[in-house]
Amino acid sequence: MIALYRDGTGIIHRAPAGLKLAALAIGALVLSLYPHDAVSIAVSLLIVLGLYGVAGLSLRVPVAEIWRLRWIILVLAAALVIFVSPLAAWINTGRVVAVLLLASLLTLTTRMSALLAVLHRLLRPLRRFGRDPDAVALTISLTITTIPVIAGFAQRVREAERARGVRLGVRTVVPVLVMALRHADDVGDALAARGMG
Repeated sequence: MIALYRDGTGIIHRAPAGLKLAALAIGALVLSLYPHDAVSIAVSLLIVLGLYGVAGLSLRVPVAEIWRLRWIILVLAAALVIFVSPLAAWINTGRVVAVLLLASLLTLTTRMSALLAVLHRLLRPLRRFGRDPDAVALTISLTITTIPVIAGFAQRVREAERARGVRLGVRTVVPVLVMALRHADDVGDALAARGMG
């Protein structure tokens, strides 16, 4: 598992992991269900960026996160512009970016051990239904860290393209997919070695 946590002493770093996880869930619901317009989505994005400042992280951190996810964002925005409208593209892409930045802020300001502990407590009732709370908590935490990992793979492929002076275009997906599958195999092997396979 990639450690995304960055040390800090700000109020968001010190907040309990459960509170931050609840805030992420509420924020994601509000961003998804509230009928946003062009202005409200811009305000939402500014609030999310402001939270990075409150956490003591420079503006370069969310900008770097957006840059790593730029291909996902561009493909989504382009599809919405072509098939729906530019306004729908702005609103819906803004929603996705805001939620991704909130999830990234959670992983940057919360140790994975603390997050796993909270998830384990929340999922403990699943034991009555024959489910292992540890396995479910680990699955959720792995899911949270997957997006930055895949974005990092895409960045490495782009850097390799630049170093070789080539442009793969759409074919960039192939090496990223291979790296993602290899990473999934490695994670699966690590989990199996710990008796969770």
